[in-house]
Amino acid sequence: MRRAAVLGSPIAHSLSPVLHSAAYASLGLAGWTYSRVECVEDGLAGFVDGLGPEWAGLSLTMPLKRVALSVATSVSPAAAAIGAANTLVLGPEGRRAENTDAPGMADALREAGLVAPAAPLILGAGGTAQAALAALAGPAGPAGLTRPAVGGPVTALVRNPARAGELRTTAERLGVTLDVRSLDEAPARLADADLVISTLPKGAADPLAHAALRPSAVVFDVVYDPWPTALATAAVAAGCRVVSGLDLLLHQAGHQVRLMTGQEPPIDAMRAALALAR
Repeated sequence: MRRAAVLGSPIAHSLSPVLHSAAYASLGLAGWTYSRVECVEDGLAGFVDGLGPEWAGLSLTMPLKRVALSVATSVSPAAAAIGAANTLVLGPEGRRAENTDAPGMADALREAGLVAPAAPLILGAGGTAQAALAALAGPAGPAGLTRPAVGGPVTALVRNPARAGELRTTAERLGVTLDVRSLDEAPARLADADLVISTLPKGAADPLAHAALRPSAVVFDVVYDPWPTALATAAVAAGCRVVSGLDLLLHQAGHQVRLMTGQEPPIDAMRAALALAR
């Protein structure tokens, strides 16, 4: 018997159990189970302290990605550089914090045919935005796409630039030049971006659906409930390639399966289960 779960708040909408359960079935891991657990920041340490040896790992979503580092006994270089973790791998050696959002984002963007964005724009400043910086960090980063040397800085539009200190610190650790601006500038900035990654929570990016978008751009909205979002719908209408939070969910879960089980994730089986659940 081996157990794993996804933790966060709210958590009832999470499709992570669909993906991990499909992976276990495809891999023949009959004794493995994966569940949802409602958990807020101040409850994470107590929950983890109470886990038995049957637990293999935890997936962590909002609002736990930063506090996860404080309950880990070790932190991977990628999670340390990003400053956030979405995974705790549990075992006799302790609790290792990992970040699979960054490689998951990079996988999803490569799958969409994007390999070298020259003018990337990130919306938001939370843990997922920090992972997005890592996905754009290039070969020197933990999981990056390749950006041309002539490319300018990564621009981040945030609700309060004065509170974007952790995002700036992540950029410094990754060696990424970051230009932080107010989200109020979004209507003017969106038209120039060849990659837009929205890490804003559900509904927060809806007002941007009326802004002009570059038809050749890739628009990546990490929200998947509901889908399509207003921003994704507008992007399709503008002729953009769209990457969804479902694509991120699939690929980051694949990396988690590898970390927790030690086996290669059956991405095709996981993708089929996700499509059926939707």
